[in-house]
Amino acid sequence: MQVFVESGDGLERRLLVDLPKEQVETEMEKKLTELAKTIRLDGFRPGKVSVRVVRQRFGDRVRQEVYGDLIQATFYEAAKQSGVVPVGDPSIELRDAAEEGGLSYTATFQVMLEIVLADLSGKEIVKPVAEVTEADMDEMIDKLRRQHQSWEEVDREAQDGDTVHIDFKGFIDGDAFEGGSAEDAPLVLGSGTMIDGFESGLLGAKGGETRIVEVAFPEDYRVEHLAGKPASFEITVRKVLEARLPDVDEQFIKDFGVEEGTEEALRAEVRKNMETELEQKLSGLIKDNVMALLREVNPFEVPDAMIRQEAERMKQQALDDMQARGQQSSLDLPVSLFEEQARVRVHLGLLVGEIIDQQGFDASEDDVRQMIEQLAQSYENPQEVVDYYLGNPQQRASLEKLVLENKVVDWVLDQVAVKKDKRTFSEVMNPEQAGEEPNRSQK
Repeated sequence: MQVFVESGDGLERRLLVDLPKEQVETEMEKKLTELAKTIRLDGFRPGKVSVRVVRQRFGDRVRQEVYGDLIQATFYEAAKQSGVVPVGDPSIELRDAAEEGGLSYTATFQVMLEIVLADLSGKEIVKPVAEVTEADMDEMIDKLRRQHQSWEEVDREAQDGDTVHIDFKGFIDGDAFEGGSAEDAPLVLGSGTMIDGFESGLLGAKGGETRIVEVAFPEDYRVEHLAGKPASFEITVRKVLEARLPDVDEQFIKDFGVEEGTEEALRAEVRKNMETELEQKLSGLIKDNVMALLREVNPFEVPDAMIRQEAERMKQQALDDMQARGQQSSLDLPVSLFEEQARVRVHLGLLVGEIIDQQGFDASEDDVRQMIEQLAQSYENPQEVVDYYLGNPQQRASLEKLVLENKVVDWVLDQVAVKKDKRTFSEVMNPEQAGEEPNRSQK
């Protein structure tokens, strides 16, 4: 077997393989002999058909099968002989045989380039920091109260935050339109549920009052024939209801599993949970910043085959998740939807793997158990969580991966300058509401 390597664009390589006539003929004889033992032809007893006859009748078909078998059998041997490591399956193209009766083919594929990690000295990473304050706990307890609020009918003008029960009918150019009416529909004023102008048009209304509210559907409204159209709504307010927040009393506190029933115990439990969530969120943010820096300073081409494989895996995961939520669908999601995210994941996976190999990181039994215990803290029965992870090899493997990734994060933070960015609890936990983009990394 003769093998030559040609370089293509980027990661592409072409392997030119020439197999001698003797190797092809040996495989042909084997195939023809096997076929002669089993084939049935008119005028011949089973198993008595000569190889010569089989060659005459089926030679071309057998030769194609032999070519396929030889290519499959010799490709990786040829790659090893040439010192290249293919990524993914090759594209095969037959060439004119270098020797009459032999087999010549060209295999085109991509290879993985050697990863040379960039020097991180002089780089800077932003590390968000925050703490849980008394005001944060007050806000959280108010949120718990709102989750258990009741509604009481009031005889006053409607305000933002009130719930109104309404009958309404919509008109465009004087004609009622389909889907534009409802009876006894509850609506929280200020919730943004309805199009602009609808809810604000009911501020100050009382039970029994009827109003005409003029609005305009947005240009990008989901119902095409209504998009951009001015409309008039005749709205009758049946009743106005005001939110009533429960007192933070013993029963309220015990309803949240705090058996002591005191506000002090509730605040201690709330602080513990908030600090656990905050720590996890901050860890995720700094990890994102580390990974962003690694990708930024280590740009390299990722093999297409690895991207396609990851994109296919992500597609299947998305379909599985939809099915788990009861969303049965025959929708065939295009793989292209996942390719960009797959590219990022593969790039990071290769970088993280290289750092793990170079630094000799491993996930010890103690590391994994510590990670499990941290995760279990936020559950009502921590021991059940520990037993679940320890008894589930797949989940345990995911935690081992997480342990290694965290070691990579710690290693990177030791190599760079770390700039602390002080934020509030809300800015960390609800960045969208805070109206800011999370910081990544800085050069």
